[in-house]
Amino acid sequence: MAVHLRLARTGRHKRPMYRLVAADSRKARDGRFLEILGIFDPLKEQGLPELKQERVLTWLHQGAQPSVTVRTLLRRAGVWKQFEAEKAAKKKA
Repeated sequence: MAVHLRLARTGRHKRPMYRLVAADSRKARDGRFLEILGIFDPLKEQGLPELKQERVLTWLHQGAQPSVTVRTLLRRAGVWKQFEAEKAAKKKA
């Protein structure tokens, strides 16, 4: 089973909100997921997601593949940089 980190749309008409979820890659965009990892509201000024950083890092270390949009959001939040640093440290050791 390939796990992807991606956005699932919630909210109402013309007022989108997204959940960052870990989901099986074969499931539909708004279908069944394994875990909710955060919330992203694109209408807020800051444009930063509210994340459970420890859980996101856990999924990434287990091999979950983030979508392009999720990777961008993780970079904005600083989680991707932390993941890359931990991965490089692990490779050196």
